[in-house]
Amino acid sequence: MRPLLSRPLALSLALPVILAACSGDAPPPAPPPPEVTVVTLASQPVTIERELAGRTSPFLIAEVRPQVNGIVKRRLFEEGSVVQAGQPLYQLDDASYRADHGTAQASLARARATAEAARLTARRTAELVRTSAISRQDNDNAIAAQRQAEADVKAASAMVAGTRVQLDRARIVAPIGGRIGKSSVTQGALVTANQAAALATVQQLDPIYVDVTQSSSELLRLRRELAAGNLERNGSPPVTILLEDGSEFSHKGTLEFSEVSVDPGTGSYHLRIRVDNPEHILMPGMYVRAVLDAGMRQDAILAPMQGIARDPKGNTTAMVVNAEGVVEQRPVVVSQTIGDQWLVESGLAAGDRVVVEGLQKIAPGATVKVTEKARSPRQPAAAADAADAAANDAAEAAATPAPAAQE
Repeated sequence: MRPLLSRPLALSLALPVILAACSGDAPPPAPPPPEVTVVTLASQPVTIERELAGRTSPFLIAEVRPQVNGIVKRRLFEEGSVVQAGQPLYQLDDASYRADHGTAQASLARARATAEAARLTARRTAELVRTSAISRQDNDNAIAAQRQAEADVKAASAMVAGTRVQLDRARIVAPIGGRIGKSSVTQGALVTANQAAALATVQQLDPIYVDVTQSSSELLRLRRELAAGNLERNGSPPVTILLEDGSEFSHKGTLEFSEVSVDPGTGSYHLRIRVDNPEHILMPGMYVRAVLDAGMRQDAILAPMQGIARDPKGNTTAMVVNAEGVVEQRPVVVSQTIGDQWLVESGLAAGDRVVVEGLQKIAPGATVKVTEKARSPRQPAAAADAADAAANDAAEAAATPAPAAQE
């Protein structure tokens, strides 16, 4: 007869069987919802700016050319220096012009002497004709000779003035004040009046112009927004100039005018900005960018760049968490960047919670746990209040106990 098992040993062998029978096929516990970080949007006044590329051009520019023929005797300026209007630049050999001027002065002196003799003769004949010592014909001839002599004086004076002009033009002066470039001729070179090649170029760089272009389609869009009341004019705000390295120029500009016609080849029109340039940092032909104020939008919606996605077709979307904590995918239309945010035209509204972190863990229709992004120092008060309200609603929803499952 086999021995009976002891009671403790029997219980230890039967316990696993009992536990397995009690456990059955119970499912594992559900994973917690993924955590995402959101930004609550709010409407705010935003200045709409447009950044346009362009190049600088001189305020005034003059090409120095000779107005008389001659040999360059001396160059009277330093290349690259600043010259004043009327400052001598070149001295031509003026010997022939001096001789012509001297001849004209001598002719003037002779004409004046002749005119003086004719005047005395006419005065004497006027006295004699009263006593009938001479005929009236002789008196008339004397008066005509006097007038002819006076006309000769005027002609000689004009000749002196003309030769003086030619003599003065042998000394070439700066037509405007500004910075002068290199000289194209040296001492001993022969120059001719009104020649095609300039001797040098003078450019006034303070102030200086910035010429930029803007598309006509954008101009039409801005005009429509102004007409609809979506934008408000800010008067004539100053224009910010950005240099080639991205730094901001120390002086602001003023919009001088915009072209009245559109270039048919490019579909754009020109704008000219005037900028003070006392340090001559801006040079002609330099590439710069101008930031123009297009107007103020009072109820603008700005969305973080991290929350806006773009598909291969160029369509933009955003992941939004609704009031039930469920993720929705929204098609969004954005127009331009303002800082590190997109200006939203449609698809999002104030109070929407846009997901900015944890996008790789979610999909449309997923239930998520929301964490509000830390408040930015530049975040407007309206956005901050909306974010606090959303955070409080989420906390209350999390604290509410779930209803018990029916057996």
